[in-house]
Amino acid sequence: MLAEVQLLQSPVRAAGSAQALYFNSGEHRLFGWLHHSPNGLKADLGVVVCQPFGYEAICAHRGMRAFAEAIAAAGMPALRFDYLGTGDSPEIDPQADQLQIWTQDVLAAAEELRLRTGVRHVCLLGFRLGALLATLAASQGNTVSALVVVSPIITGRRYLRELRTTRMAASLRLDHSEPPVDQQDARVGGMEVSGFAFSAATLAALAKVDLSTLQSPPLPQMLVIDGATMPVPGGPADSAEVQGRTTRVALPGLVEMLMTPPQFAAVPKEMIAATLDWLLKLPAQVPAMSDRIAGQPTSESNSTAATNELTLAGNASAPQVIRTERPVFFGADALLFGIVTQPPADEIRRRAVILLNAGADHHIGASRLYVSIARRWAQHGYVVLRMDLAGLGDSGTRPGRAQDDVFPQEALDDIRAAIEFLRSSYGVRDVTLVGLCSGAYHALRAAVAGLSVNRILMVNPQNYFWKPGETLQGLQLAEVVRNPGVYREQVFSLAAWKRMITGQVNILRIAKIYLQRPLLAAESTLRDIARRLHLRLPNDLGTELEAIVARGVRVVFVFARGEPGIDLLKLQAGTSVKRLAERCRIHTIDSGDHVFTRSGPRAMMEQIVSDELLAQPELVDKQSTNLKTGGLKFE
Repeated sequence: MLAEVQLLQSPVRAAGSAQALYFNSGEHRLFGWLHHSPNGLKADLGVVVCQPFGYEAICAHRGMRAFAEAIAAAGMPALRFDYLGTGDSPEIDPQADQLQIWTQDVLAAAEELRLRTGVRHVCLLGFRLGALLATLAASQGNTVSALVVVSPIITGRRYLRELRTTRMAASLRLDHSEPPVDQQDARVGGMEVSGFAFSAATLAALAKVDLSTLQSPPLPQMLVIDGATMPVPGGPADSAEVQGRTTRVALPGLVEMLMTPPQFAAVPKEMIAATLDWLLKLPAQVPAMSDRIAGQPTSESNSTAATNELTLAGNASAPQVIRTERPVFFGADALLFGIVTQPPADEIRRRAVILLNAGADHHIGASRLYVSIARRWAQHGYVVLRMDLAGLGDSGTRPGRAQDDVFPQEALDDIRAAIEFLRSSYGVRDVTLVGLCSGAYHALRAAVAGLSVNRILMVNPQNYFWKPGETLQGLQLAEVVRNPGVYREQVFSLAAWKRMITGQVNILRIAKIYLQRPLLAAESTLRDIARRLHLRLPNDLGTELEAIVARGVRVVFVFARGEPGIDLLKLQAGTSVKRLAERCRIHTIDSGDHVFTRSGPRAMMEQIVSDELLAQPELVDKQSTNLKTGGLKFE
């Protein structure tokens, strides 16, 4: 393998003190980030961060990273990690009791923190379901010294009702040509919410959990942080006999961190400040741990750090295919982070795929899509890099640039660095860019800019051009092509009229949408005329696609039916798509939402992009469709 030294570079980020690592939890391994204290400062207390479940974990990724970085900067090492079957950790048995396994994962993370840092005491910091897991873990033995819970789940039954309400609301926005979500779930006895699943065993275990029945907190020192607008009723901290040992505060920032899409999520600074203040007063109060549990790092922990990769066995159809995953840092000053899934060592195809961030979701992708698809493609011999652009996920942020910028100006530089890294480290000759939403936009822009790529697979792009300084809060062309139909449907809605009369509807924004739609149609016609006259206009998508295809790059679009990107493609590319024919393929999928949160449509999308990537002759033509609008027709 080429440039092995570069591949096995130190897992410590050059611009900070975070270390990407794998560690053991029973018979499996977990992925995590260890945030070291500055200047090798020896601390007596360390913190394990326990994430929430599903989409809340996607939203809270930046916030949890900020918590860990702030704790480490204050002199206490912190470990954040992915439970089995979540994030970058290995898959979990779909029939397993996740509650039991994840509770054991929390305890394993606490022990790993001790082994690697030598701290004598460990505090668990849990968010929502992670707070429940932390409480259950703390109640098992004497391995945890203190507990911080943020908006904890108190009763499993109430939490399950929340999830069912969320799932029902989502299903009302989808096409019903497939069986409802609850019928799909009933086939296996589990429940899928926003693309994340609980097994039947987990549902049964959750239904039995009720922390309000605890006579006292599991630990003598406990901090409970409620959201200022979402107080959590009940729980062990409310009993009169223990209030003196438990601190409870209500602070703003919960919704903005945990329940807001990542591109708009905010770091809860007041919660972080309150947590740090409580932790810094804690070491003198917590009881001493036994010598068996406390102690300095051992040779076992050093050995674990030295083999910083994950081994992934094949599936039932190809058990002999052994793949590996490892964290990598690349680009100038090792600013960029990603996870490489590598095929068996004897694979000689030298083909690679780069998965680009969907919005501000980190490198696991929406509903953890990128993890499953990367492991699937590696089994077919591809080296797959799921990366974070600078300022997103776990990559560093350039000086003077904002975090969670979905359309960073330097995105092309980041993609170019990823291509160069794969070529030098793996001898890759064939590169495919894959992205959903904004990731699809960046894949297109990279091909237009002439980066050395062989194909681009774009899933649900919502725009094809982006102006520097433009913001996501501004009026987007996706609104212009989608919302007129939505507004027409609401003309006969009494609730819609009430919102308009009470000033809850932005009339000016609606007026701009209706004015811009005919302008877009007129512009599309003019651009088609210009192309026939061989006149090149700026920001002409049709001309760009023709130039990309002329260089031999394969172009594939995959849309969920009803996505505004379909109409926008027709308006901005015009008849060019028809002329490109098979060299620019378009697929549509029924019943999918923007990020394919439902398992059925998601599986169809994965199959389509896999067929296109693997260049199998039996492509899924049944999913292709004729697109008609505004006088334009794509055959």
